[in-house]
Amino acid sequence: MTMFSSLIDEIQDTRVSQLTKRQLRALTRITDLFIAGSGRHSKQQIELFDEVFETLVAVIELETRAKLARYIATIPNAPAALVRAFAFDDAIAVAAPVLSQSTALSDSDLAANASTQGQGHLHAIAHRRTISEVITEILIERGEPNVVRTVAKNAGARFSDGSFRELVARSGDDAQLALNVGTRHDIPRHHFLKLLETASASACAKIAAANPQFTDTVQGALTEVIDDINLEVRKNSPDHARAKSRVKRLQIWHELGEGNVHAAARSQNFEQTVIALSVLACCPIEMAERAILNENPGVVQVIAKAAGCSWVTVKALLLMTAADRRMSKVELDRARKNFERLETGTAKRVLEFYDARRNSSAVASPSIVPSQPASSEALVS
Repeated sequence: MTMFSSLIDEIQDTRVSQLTKRQLRALTRITDLFIAGSGRHSKQQIELFDEVFETLVAVIELETRAKLARYIATIPNAPAALVRAFAFDDAIAVAAPVLSQSTALSDSDLAANASTQGQGHLHAIAHRRTISEVITEILIERGEPNVVRTVAKNAGARFSDGSFRELVARSGDDAQLALNVGTRHDIPRHHFLKLLETASASACAKIAAANPQFTDTVQGALTEVIDDINLEVRKNSPDHARAKSRVKRLQIWHELGEGNVHAAARSQNFEQTVIALSVLACCPIEMAERAILNENPGVVQVIAKAAGCSWVTVKALLLMTAADRRMSKVELDRARKNFERLETGTAKRVLEFYDARRNSSAVASPSIVPSQPASSEALVS
């Protein structure tokens, strides 16, 4: 350990000015010593290295720390204690390289950092090649717009359903964020629909422009743009295909009814819910999708009434997390009274009016239901 002790003396020598290069060289050599013996160090040796790194990082100057941080950021087996020390450095020039690149940092290290450090640290983490759902949740919760836009644009980031919901909510008044979220390939379709409904017209146009497969179909009014985009997304959605197949089988067996809508809504199965509801209500699937995603509870009540559903099923629809309504007991009681007052004939006339108005202005997206109640001869196509 004679060389090791000599290197420590070099780093801590403050008798001569302008020691940056010598200190950096010594620190780099200590790091190389650790890496060279990686996997063979005893527990006591690792503890010694850790103690030395933590002590030295606290006394060496910024320029040296920044240079060494850039050096170890891309080394997979870099000493964890040194990487962690740099990750929590107040200076972004030191922290950013390891936070954005180092694989020596665990998820628990990143979570602790993202939960306590400033926006510069969060922004560096948002650039990592891969980011777990746990970390993206913290970045979205604590991050300012620049951080959230960056992580939303990161193809290697993974998001929970709740995180996607928050991203969509924040996209309403942030066109750039809407574009970043809307062009992600992993965004669940119900969140994509919600995004298109709430984002500005310019943001929706940019989302369409960013997807070449939509170029030929995107034209006319915003509603048509949304429906055209949604039609393409729906065609390529495995979840939608599975749900459609299940509903078709239920129709063949004459077993499709309110219970299927209720069960799908309770289990938060968006695709199966909208398909079953649109079949029972004899309405275009776009209408059922918008009803479930619309914050106004009256829309879904009209379709559910036309489908012959009871309040129990309507309540399950209103409480689906896809719409994020978060209705209170008072609001649910009010919705129930309105639903019970609504007559089935009135609800059906509203749907007929809506369909007629759409057909007069544009060709609607193909419906999965016939114009009359489904039978064994008229099944989901």
